[in-house]
Amino acid sequence: MTISSLKNLAKREREGEDMAISATMFGALLGLGTQVYSNALRKLPYMRHPWEHVLGMGLGALFVNQLIKFDAKAQEDLDKLLIKAKQANERRYFDDDEE
Repeated sequence: MTISSLKNLAKREREGEDMAISATMFGALLGLGTQVYSNALRKLPYMRHPWEHVLGMGLGALFVNQLIKFDAKAQEDLDKLLIKAKQANERRYFDDDEE
């Protein structure tokens, strides 16, 4: 569950909308795992307050979905900037030859 796995998840998310469920599930498991790990570190019962686990799952799902949206938006912005840079380079190097 590293950044590379999130990037792979983001790539698959751009390929189809059916991957939204997997991103949500990944986030929910991330939130649940964080809460269980927190309780384990403090040597408390794993499911001490069930509402905290539900809250953690919701926040984890929200976080991963927003991360996927941010990555897609950043990729679109990068593509636009690369197109602008390519056009500027073409104007600079190829249009000067015509003069």
